[in-house]
Amino acid sequence: RCPSCQEWGSMEAVTLSAAGPASGGGTGAGRTVNTGGLTPTSPARAVTDIDPTTADHRPSGIGELDRVLGGGIVPGSAVLLAGEPGAGKSTLLLEVANRWAAQGRSVLYLTAEESVGQVRHRAERTGALSPTLFLASEHDLETALGQIDAVQPELVIVDSLQTLNASGVEGVAGGVAQTRAVAATLTTLAKSTGLPVFLVGHVTKDGAVAGPRTVEHLVDVVLNFEGDRHSALRFLRGQKNRFGATDEVGCFEQTSEGIREVADPSGLFLHHRDDPVAGTAVTVLMDGRRAMLGEIQTLAMGTDMHNPRRVVTGIDASRVAVVLAVLASRVKIDLMKHEVYAATVGGMKISEPGADLALALALASTAAEKPLPTGLVAVGEVGLGGEVRRVPDLRLRLSEAARLGFTSAVVPEATRGADRVTPPKGLRLIPVSTVAEAAAALGLKRG
Repeated sequence: RCPSCQEWGSMEAVTLSAAGPASGGGTGAGRTVNTGGLTPTSPARAVTDIDPTTADHRPSGIGELDRVLGGGIVPGSAVLLAGEPGAGKSTLLLEVANRWAAQGRSVLYLTAEESVGQVRHRAERTGALSPTLFLASEHDLETALGQIDAVQPELVIVDSLQTLNASGVEGVAGGVAQTRAVAATLTTLAKSTGLPVFLVGHVTKDGAVAGPRTVEHLVDVVLNFEGDRHSALRFLRGQKNRFGATDEVGCFEQTSEGIREVADPSGLFLHHRDDPVAGTAVTVLMDGRRAMLGEIQTLAMGTDMHNPRRVVTGIDASRVAVVLAVLASRVKIDLMKHEVYAATVGGMKISEPGADLALALALASTAAEKPLPTGLVAVGEVGLGGEVRRVPDLRLRLSEAARLGFTSAVVPEATRGADRVTPPKGLRLIPVSTVAEAAAALGLKRG
């Protein structure tokens, strides 16, 4: 029984002859070895004879997508886009098809989840109407390949990988064997023809790509499209990329007209006001290689409760507890008997320790009922001893703060010459070694 097509009696016995060692022995020059292998489909070439332009990136027309892909779409690449239901995967790829077709290139959108009428309705809503954008609704893999042969597109989008059925393969569509077979066939098509292929993939409850792990090994790029159901902001992250880095992040916003690029997401996480308010601080976070500003807001109220409440949104609750303890023990700013509320603006999720200093200054500002100076950002990790530790990519963080008009930054004090950072033009640095020193420099420390 053939393990590939599962047909009985279809295999033939073939004897491969392998010649013995040539006379004289050894493996040096002049020896010819016949391994009995099959004739290769294409001869091996020297690496210097291969044209490097065949793998150049081609802009897709969406800058945020090109950022994550490493510059654009590579001919012959297989890209897997995964994400939770409702995140906007199909809408994003329909916009990719529209931008690709707007450049005068043909694109075939193969859908196995919707009818062509449903996709046409969404295309009309998002403005993705182009004469070089072709739609087809197919569930059978062989029929889908026939559509590709008939249209001869320059880009293929398959929505989705788990809904196509490969005939001759056991199991139902979406099963392990079916998913592996469909992914292998489409990846081989991309490599043999130089046709870039985008595949939509489902995810499990844990957020991993559904199906066998082999699928992620077969494709060239694995992208994850994620976002909160209660927020219109979407993030595109690279989990695997053979043609670029995996630490880039693309930002999008889901609107009624489709997916919109957000080239400057920092504005979404800052609350613009004319008068400063006590208990707020701005920090600079790194999401991959992208620096984004975020605002932390805090509030403290006295209470007679034995266990005061701690209400935290968008920040790690354990970090809030640590910072409160450090303020009480090292800075003598005691909020342990107060109800403490801490939240981020715009639904931002803060998980890195580089925001500790901004959180500590926001809480100190709340305790002193004194707002922080306008145009101030704070970056640094807070240790249990009250020390302020250095954080990575400080130059990128400060450059982003200066670009958005901030004039001063509280940063960890550099103790070695190699660690010193030259501030961008217009940005004044306030180096501190401890949280107490930072609170004193801003007039927040009592006594």
